[in-house]
Amino acid sequence: MLNGKIRAMTVSKERKSLIITGLVVGLSAFVLVLLGNPGNMGFCIACFLRDAAGSLGLHSAANVQYMRPEILGLVLGAFVISLLKGEFRPRSGSAPFIRFLLGVGVSIGALVFLGCPLRMVLRLGAGDMNALFGLVGFVAGIGLGCIALSKGFSLGPAKPAGTVEGAGLSILSVILLVILAGAPFLLRFSTEGPGSMRAPVVASLAFGLLVGAAAQRSRMCFAGGFRDLFLIRDTTLITGFIAVFLTSLIANLIGGTFKFGFEGQSVAHTSWLWNTLGMVVVGFGSVLLGGCPLRQLILAGEGNSDSAVTVLGLVVGGAMAHNFNLASSTAGPTTGGKAATIIILVLMALLAVFTCYIARIKEEKEEANA
Repeated sequence: MLNGKIRAMTVSKERKSLIITGLVVGLSAFVLVLLGNPGNMGFCIACFLRDAAGSLGLHSAANVQYMRPEILGLVLGAFVISLLKGEFRPRSGSAPFIRFLLGVGVSIGALVFLGCPLRMVLRLGAGDMNALFGLVGFVAGIGLGCIALSKGFSLGPAKPAGTVEGAGLSILSVILLVILAGAPFLLRFSTEGPGSMRAPVVASLAFGLLVGAAAQRSRMCFAGGFRDLFLIRDTTLITGFIAVFLTSLIANLIGGTFKFGFEGQSVAHTSWLWNTLGMVVVGFGSVLLGGCPLRQLILAGEGNSDSAVTVLGLVVGGAMAHNFNLASSTAGPTTGGKAATIIILVLMALLAVFTCYIARIKEEKEEANA
């Protein structure tokens, strides 16, 4: 009975933390749009990493090039708070190459939809009904991932690593921040399009730090919420998803920026099938990786270099999406993007089946030797 009470108190504390984080994320995103970020894009992990790739010259799409301070702030916010709370734990070695490739695939799927799971929720909160199809696909992809997990899918355990290894992405974030502030001529900046729409650097960095710290404390993960609901009937993590949606919805209604419908939405397209399938890729890949793109940034900040490798995969995927004309536009998905989405889904399914098969063979051998 005592254990049950302790568990209930812990869950209540976690829910409270997730609700606070949802408020912080939703309000921060709303304010960042008011300050200059693209509509319904106060935060978008996939889009912002794509912009960063363009700023570094990894792709040549001139309208999406900017070293987004929000991304740097997310990593550094998680890094600083994990140090202060004694939760900075350097670790690595859990199938880094597979994680890199999955990161590439998730990024491409997100850019076919035109947004990561976080932006999907923000779009819904602003009335963009195209994101509803994205949500359906995201949940379906998570369902596929949960089937894989129930059959024994795993990328293996991470092992303790050196401090510098664990702090690698945080160190890189500091370097990029110094370049942005002191030597911006080394970077590329869009003069038109979404990349040219940006809040002031100080505000972007401040909100990034705030959200990064809050997300680290609450363990917010959009894929994890549905995964836990499906696998263990735990509704704790999904509280964060709901809190971000409701905060965004209320802020947009009060601010007069709520626009219900499908047509004329900011940085969005109306192809329901590819909005759905793009997010199937994101949901499936996020479960296989153990966290959505936002969660990967936070984990990297607190010392997980496997997540840092995943983030690099997201960056490369963003660059590839524009170098090979895979990313959608407001006109809709491209032929290449459609083909890439199907290919990535097939490859993810093959990876899941093969890994589960190997796990089953290993288990049978262990039982035979017992």
